[in-house]
Parts: sequence; structure tokens; C-alpha cells
Amino acid sequence: MAAVFVLVGLVVLGALVGAHLYLWRRFVRDVTAPGGWWRRTGTVLAVLLPLTTIGALVSGRAGAPFLLEQILAWPGYLWLACLLYLLLALLAAELVRYVLRRTPWGRTRPTDGPVPEPAPAESAPAAGGSGGAGSLAVPLSAPVPARRVFLARTLALTAGAAGLGTTAAGAYGVLNGPTLKQLTIPLAKLDRRASGFRIAVVSDIHLGPILGRAHTQRIVDTINRTQPDLVTIVGDLVDGTVADLGPAAEPLRALRSRHGSYFVTGNHEYFGDAHAWVDHLRELSVHPLENARRELPGFDLAGVNDIQGEEQGEGPDYGKALGDRDTSRAVVLMAHQPVMVHEAADHHVDLQLSGHTHGGQLWPGPYLAALANPTVAGLDRYGDTQLYVTRGAGAWGPPVRVGAESDVTVVTLAAKS
Repeated sequence: MAAVFVLVGLVVLGALVGAHLYLWRRFVRDVTAPGGWWRRTGTVLAVLLPLTTIGALVSGRAGAPFLLEQILAWPGYLWLACLLYLLLALLAAELVRYVLRRTPWGRTRPTDGPVPEPAPAESAPAAGGSGGAGSLAVPLSAPVPARRVFLARTLALTAGAAGLGTTAAGAYGVLNGPTLKQLTIPLAKLDRRASGFRIAVVSDIHLGPILGRAHTQRIVDTINRTQPDLVTIVGDLVDGTVADLGPAAEPLRALRSRHGSYFVTGNHEYFGDAHAWVDHLRELSVHPLENARRELPGFDLAGVNDIQGEEQGEGPDYGKALGDRDTSRAVVLMAHQPVMVHEAADHHVDLQLSGHTHGGQLWPGPYLAALANPTVAGLDRYGDTQLYVTRGAGAWGPPVRVGAESDVTVVTLAAKS
């Protein structure tokens, strides 16, 4: 098993090195003359930035001080998102490069060489503006090497703007707080007196070295503005210890609803001390449902531990949570991972509330998430069991979302009659 981890680590490291060499070639070597300031600066960044990413990924698991985790997390994780979208932008630029180089303007000659030194001002052609290799105004009659430099610089600027702009927009979406979604779900067995019952669903808050107390406060404010009847926190609240992140979770104490706030564990709770967080949430007036059930007006609310808890002998126990209930009553189940819906359907659950997927978080992530989850986001049906998957209110790793905005959902239950 150790050999497998080493092999995977080497493959990941090789891919990371290859990706940065490609970025260095397109953003530095192809667009600058040797010895220039950007050649030197770009080379330093091509080495330093991936080191911050490795540091961010390793520091938490290595037990580094929380302050060091915070220092490394911001540049390290943000660069990871930048890397993805710069690579995607450059791959799109390769297609443009391929087409243009087969036109008369971009056709190469055997005399093409490395990036030329910028031409002196007195040698600039009269009709070409500032002239030289650094000019973006390259006439059709300019030497082929100059035209290739012009193409490389134009594509690099465009790809850089697209990649960094996409990352910045995705970060703003996370740091600005979740969007609010409204959804009505009819349940066949719901007591008519409970029709209109409103459940605020939030998942994947991911408090950690980047997302802290202000992030929690934005989520609490969003929920409280809806004045729900019930609040459900469906796992992956934290990435760290109570000692480091207890103050960040403190605003949860201010959650307001008619029937209280409930919590079930996600896989990330078991990467740390899940027991400590369960105890701490009780102190914040959030009620953990550890394979347990509560009777509410018109339906039952149940919760099961996450699958990750099986490694510690604390996995989901559907029999304990659902076994002795009145089956004539509707039951809403809190279960972190969507894949748990198959067990829920076997136990005749009416509605399962889940998170875990982040909706893919970073495009093209939704396509990858679909390989491991029956539903990536939204409402779906499995037999008589409905499944709603929220995209979550936070982010893991890069505080960036692209094509999968964060959300808090207010589910309104409706009696079919």
C-alpha cells in the first residue's frame, strides 16, 4: 500500500512540474528576451508558486502551526485555481496558434530563431509605430520571428487575462457569501398541518485556514433573514480542530428558527476529531443527530453519520435512525453524501438532504463529480425517495467556485393533497 501512495505522489509531482514548465514556456520564455526582468521574475514565480501550493497541501496534515497554515493557504490554494484556468486558457490558445501558423501571416521559415532582442529605436520602421520585438503592432511584411513574438505575446496576454479573471470572479463568489435558493418539495405522507414547513439547508461550510468567522457570519445572516422553521447543517462544517476553529464557528450560536438547528457529520469531520466538534456544536445550541431521529410537527427528522466514520467504527446506522419509526409519517433524512440515497430508499425515506459534491466547485469539476455521485446538485428521485443536493456554502482548497455557485437553500415542504 505504501508503494501505491509513493507512486501516486510521484505521478502528481510529475504532472505539477510538467504543468509549470509549460506555463513558464508560454508565459515567460516565448515572450521575453534572455536576461530581461520578466524572464528572471517569471522564472522565480514558476518555482515559488508551486512550492506554496505544496506547502498549503502538506502543512495541515503535517500538524504545522495554524498560523503557518493560514500564511501558506492563501497563495497556495489560490494559485492552484489559477493554474487550472491558465492551463485551460493556454490550451484554447494552442488551437488559435495552430490555425494562425497555417496562414500566410504566420507561416514559419527555417531561419526562425529564438526571441530576438528588442530593436533600437532608430531602427524602427517608419510605418510600424514603436517597432522592435516588443511592439504589438507588427505589419504583415515584418520578419517572421517578430510576427511569432507578436503572436506569442498576444496569446499569452489573452490567456493570462482569461485565467486570472476567471479565478478572481470565482473567489469573489465565495467570499461574497452564498446565494439563497428557494425550493418547494411535495411529500406524499406529509401531514397537511405541516404543509409550508420551511427547512434551511446548508452544507460544506469548510471553516479552515482561509474561510473563518466572517464566512460563518455571512451564512448565519443569510439563513436568519429567511426566518426558517428549521436549520439543517449537512456535514463538512470544518477542516481543523476546535482549538483552532472554535472561534470561527461561534456565530452558529446566533442561528434562529422555530424548531432549532441540527447537524450531521461529513467526511471532513472524521479527518480530525469528530467527537470534539459534536460536543462543541452542542455548546453552540446546534443539535447533532448521530444515527438518531426527532419527531417534529407533521414529519420525522433523522440523521446518519457519514460513511467516512466507518473507519472509526462510527458509520451510518439506518436501523438505529429509522428502524422503529411510525412509517405512516413522512421522514426527512440528513445524510452528507448523495450516494447514501440508495440505503435511504431501502428504508423508505421520503426526502434525503445532502451536500458533499460542491456542485463540482471548479469547472470542469461537475463532470468528475458525476462519476462518483448519483446526483451532483439539485433535486432528483430514486424510487419513492427524493434527494436534494445543495452545492454547499463554502469551498475546499481554493476559495474559488466556477460554474457551481455556493448556496443556502430553503426547502418548503408541501402536502400533496
